[in-house]
Amino acid sequence: MGQTGVSFFEFHGGGSYRRRRLIARLMASIAFGAVTIGTTVVQAQQNVSYSIPASSLDTALTRFGATSGIQVLYSAALTEGLRSQGASGNLSPQAAITQLLSGTGLAYRFTGPNAVTISRSSGGPDAASGEANTLRPIVIKSANPNSTIDLPEAYAGGQVATGGQLGLLGNRDVMDTPFSQTSYTSKLIQDQQARTVQDVLNNDPSVVASNSNGTPHDYQVIRGFGGYGTDGTRTLNGVPGMAPLFFPSTDYIERVEILKGPSALLNGMGLSSAAVSGAVGGSVNLVTKQATSEPVTQLTTRYESNSQIGTHLDVGRRFGAGDELGIRFNGSIDGGHAPIDFQHSNLGTAAINLDYAGESVRLSADFAHQYQKLESNSPYLYARNIADSLTTFPRAPGSTVSLLPPGSEQTTKSTMGMIRGEIDLLDNVTAYAAIGKQRADYDLKGFEYAWLLDGDGQYGIAPGIQHYTRDILTMQGGVRATLDTGPVNHALSLNLSRSDLTYKTAEAEGDFYTIGSMYDPVFPSIIFPADPGDPKKAYDVEVSSIGVADALSILDDRIQFLAGVRYQEVGIDNFSTTTGLKTSSYDANAWTPSFGLVVKPWENVSLYANYIEDLRPGATVSTAYANAGEVFSPYVSKQYEAGVKVDLGQVMTTLALFQIAMPNSIAIDDPLGGLPTLSQDGEQRNRGIELNVYGELTSDIRLMGGLTLIDPRLTKTDGGILDGKRNDTTPKVRAVIGGEWDTPFVEGLTLTSRLTHTGDVLVAAGADVTIPSWTTLDLGGRYTFRSPLNEKPVTVRFNVDNVFDKDYWAGAYAAGLVHRGAPRTFRLSTEFKF
Repeated sequence: MGQTGVSFFEFHGGGSYRRRRLIARLMASIAFGAVTIGTTVVQAQQNVSYSIPASSLDTALTRFGATSGIQVLYSAALTEGLRSQGASGNLSPQAAITQLLSGTGLAYRFTGPNAVTISRSSGGPDAASGEANTLRPIVIKSANPNSTIDLPEAYAGGQVATGGQLGLLGNRDVMDTPFSQTSYTSKLIQDQQARTVQDVLNNDPSVVASNSNGTPHDYQVIRGFGGYGTDGTRTLNGVPGMAPLFFPSTDYIERVEILKGPSALLNGMGLSSAAVSGAVGGSVNLVTKQATSEPVTQLTTRYESNSQIGTHLDVGRRFGAGDELGIRFNGSIDGGHAPIDFQHSNLGTAAINLDYAGESVRLSADFAHQYQKLESNSPYLYARNIADSLTTFPRAPGSTVSLLPPGSEQTTKSTMGMIRGEIDLLDNVTAYAAIGKQRADYDLKGFEYAWLLDGDGQYGIAPGIQHYTRDILTMQGGVRATLDTGPVNHALSLNLSRSDLTYKTAEAEGDFYTIGSMYDPVFPSIIFPADPGDPKKAYDVEVSSIGVADALSILDDRIQFLAGVRYQEVGIDNFSTTTGLKTSSYDANAWTPSFGLVVKPWENVSLYANYIEDLRPGATVSTAYANAGEVFSPYVSKQYEAGVKVDLGQVMTTLALFQIAMPNSIAIDDPLGGLPTLSQDGEQRNRGIELNVYGELTSDIRLMGGLTLIDPRLTKTDGGILDGKRNDTTPKVRAVIGGEWDTPFVEGLTLTSRLTHTGDVLVAAGADVTIPSWTTLDLGGRYTFRSPLNEKPVTVRFNVDNVFDKDYWAGAYAAGLVHRGAPRTFRLSTEFKF
């Protein structure tokens, strides 16, 4: 497969111009069987087979350039908001571009055998300036296929990308990936006004994510397995441990890439610190914003109910004779009263990216700080001790009712810095390295849990003070290379990684207070315990690994086979927070292999299958259990998956069948009414079917969503007592369907909607009580018009989440720990470009 560059220019009066680059793929000639790097020169008279569906004019021209190899030069202002009817057939470039521009009011002129200029039908002058402009073509070398700094382009509709990063394998097109992956773009983030990564994850039918107003911790369940953001379920630019640990802001995020299933071969072992399943069900990679070839100056003012007001500034520039140097800054501040009673939120972020894009060397550095203070946080509802005695679970209280009194507060901070680099040793060999460090602080003076006392909704609370810190240092390096051995093509990967975590904690808990009914709580005067002081070291975790893989392909990539293995070591030292002395330690190691197969019976159909394992450090039991502080041995999880991907040109679909099994943790009740004891017993086995769909149904209708069905069962339990029982935390069904419609009656107006249904969830394994299924509707719209001051687009967005203000339990993140769904929330923003 070869690649070619397609250049676009945005220009203004006086001969000045700006340019932006979109890299498009061009299939190399099978007859020659060679890889073509650089641009492809195509004579203007040569006929080519085109199949460009109706779409935005920008998208249509991009596909025209990718198919023909012709550079397309035009002002970005010319195509803003315009649609193309498409082009199809065996056509000359002139005939194809004539079809594409039909009805747009634009004209074209060939300025060379492989370059065409777009202008207004009047020709010559640019309407924005009224002066003639001279455009000079710029030859752009294709992106290195071994690089992960360059991003795959967006798919039709712009909400999802055509590929994403797969750890040591680098960037891969979704049709060449033997795994299920969805990469959400910054366009979706902006249009949905997603404030945190959790908001983005809620678009996926395989994910149930907590929200920053409804839970004290950042948590998500993927394919039925739960994980904290702090336990290795997230990476930043492919680097473990560097993603912000508490509800990452999307203000400086370009892509949110979700990989379904275990990922030990691809990403290595994560850093786990609690009795959760980590990244077994899936992992999330966040890609930071970088400076683009077009200057960016964007200011967004925003409002979120009840009275949270904020602003976000996004500025990016490139410098140098060839735009080698780039800088991108994102900063935001928001604050005000949240929808839940007594709740007040303050959130601030600052992030900067510096990059260098040389001929054979690419560097990127990220520095970010995020801060949030939430007064009167929302607790988990803890029902584990009484789950077995319940016949039904009490209904959720009013969506805005606080289960906690005013006066409590929760503060989180994350500060990180990381540097990545790539160097092309040869045309087909790239070496890379990265190093990063993050410090995260969590302080709570309030309540982590609300304890359910009976089936009628009576509950109590215990005030507490918690301080903990996580210091993470991570390093990785490796080599990616491509080579041919006769008819077999190879994509070779080598990756070495190491991560170190130091966890410190200090906790104090006060007396228990019985509040009464959660539907009409009456709060007594609460006395907090004494502050326990600065956090003390609780444990050190060190994980290191080396992974190798070979992706073989034959018959012009029609058959691809992936084989890889990673050797991993983990060491954990536990310390007494009282004496500071080491109390226990252990070391373990394991080999985790992976295999994948892709078969393309047709160019637009991929059949795939994979087997992959995952290794997790043994969980440290939390304070919710009597054996708090106990560390379990590392555990290996296994996934089998098979599926089919179909690219219909404008719509992408993926159907997957999977089975994931991992060692199971079970809570054993204390007959005297004390805290339960957590132990490992048997396996949790989830079997499921996933359907994902996204793209453009028509030129003005976009669709995104899917359906996930899971059968979660316990197997191999002690004595077979719980074999066949349904496991907790996992909904049997989850469906998400979202759509956008560009209205024909008001130019620039787009209406949006999203319907979400999540099935019931078992509260605790072995119990028969569930939280009920729930369905919510989100509606919104956006209107884009040109500013009378600078002719730049202004976009006003308005969204309403949970339109009917449904009261519901959103899910359970562990046995007996239930969290509420978000109340009806209004979001309003205005985006200005300068």
